[in-house]
Amino acid sequence: MKQDFIFISESVTEGHPDKLCDQISDAVIDQFLRDDPYSRAVVECAVATGVVFIAARYRSDAIVDIPHVARQVIGQVGYDQKDFNAKTSSIVTSFNELPHQERVIDERAMDDAAVEAVTAKNQATVFGYACGQTAAFLPLPIWLAHKLARRLNAVRLTRELTYLRPDAKTQVGVEFRNRRPARIHSITLLAAHTPTGTPEPARMRADLLTHVIEPVFLDEPVRPDRNTKLFVNPGGPFNVGGPSVHAGLTGRKNAIDTYGEYSRHSGAALSGKDPLRIDRVGAYAARYAAKNAVAAGLADECEVQLSYTIGLSRPVSIQVETFGTGKLPDGEIATRLGTHFDFRPAGIVRQFNLRQLPALTAGGFYRKLAVYGHVGRMDIGLPWEMTDKAVLLDSGLATYQENVEHGAL
Repeated sequence: MKQDFIFISESVTEGHPDKLCDQISDAVIDQFLRDDPYSRAVVECAVATGVVFIAARYRSDAIVDIPHVARQVIGQVGYDQKDFNAKTSSIVTSFNELPHQERVIDERAMDDAAVEAVTAKNQATVFGYACGQTAAFLPLPIWLAHKLARRLNAVRLTRELTYLRPDAKTQVGVEFRNRRPARIHSITLLAAHTPTGTPEPARMRADLLTHVIEPVFLDEPVRPDRNTKLFVNPGGPFNVGGPSVHAGLTGRKNAIDTYGEYSRHSGAALSGKDPLRIDRVGAYAARYAAKNAVAAGLADECEVQLSYTIGLSRPVSIQVETFGTGKLPDGEIATRLGTHFDFRPAGIVRQFNLRQLPALTAGGFYRKLAVYGHVGRMDIGLPWEMTDKAVLLDSGLATYQENVEHGAL
């Protein structure tokens, strides 16, 4: 296993076309569940110059004006230029009703036999990961990339930098030594801007250094040094950006949604799916398990793999990889996770209260996940970010280690 390396992760702002699509898809999911918590829905979106395409399959008692929801999101994100805006962009839709059997009952009222009867409707292999590199149990590169993206968006909204547009991308390269973050290798900012009134490149670089980079790293233990490389729009001017320049699609930023490719992630999109889709909520459950394992001190890094097959409620495989940092064998950690966590689809929905959260969360719940990550969020009280099961996982750890030392195991 390589100990010294450079790793780069990226994030994007809410105006990136792919993230705009994710937000539209999840805003529609929020509206369905807010009006009918037992809705089933899958919503996908694509955007390009002047056009939004939305495909939705659903079964619900709710009546949702999906084009209106899309226009709301576009306006709130800040797109108002001629080629793409909330008022004049064409919205093309394709809607299909799911079969009646897709309706579900309240998981909170189910007994164990009923939970067991709710099987996975999709094949899925999902991953969850956690490590001790940051307070959020996230790898440092994606943590910093998200912080920079948030800050870029904030200085646009507060008009500290009036020439910025909604679309932006951030990349952070971190140099690791002995698998621990040691220094910041590089920072790249790609920020869309107005076609006129934008300062010269040197001034824009200075603006972003002062208003974005320095505030982000103010409270970070690993900061840029004099050898850190800084790139601002290295490909030249990035006029306007957004769907007028490059198309977007729901579910195309899975690495940004999870661990910045520092760990594995499933190939399925997370956004645009109701809570009974195992390829979405299974990823949340895997993160919950991995984070609790690290919080319990079982390992410094932990990746959890859950594999589901259609027709069964429980994952057919629970695998753990601790990259040589485990205080217990990986198989023993996997056994403990299988004992203390409910990985069944209905069990996950019940544990996290996933049907009711859109009605309980101002501004919607799932839409907030659609940008700046579905995991590691310290700005939202996500149920899968709790470490309430750590005490169960570390039970007997000291005794186990003593037995190993004395040859009893």
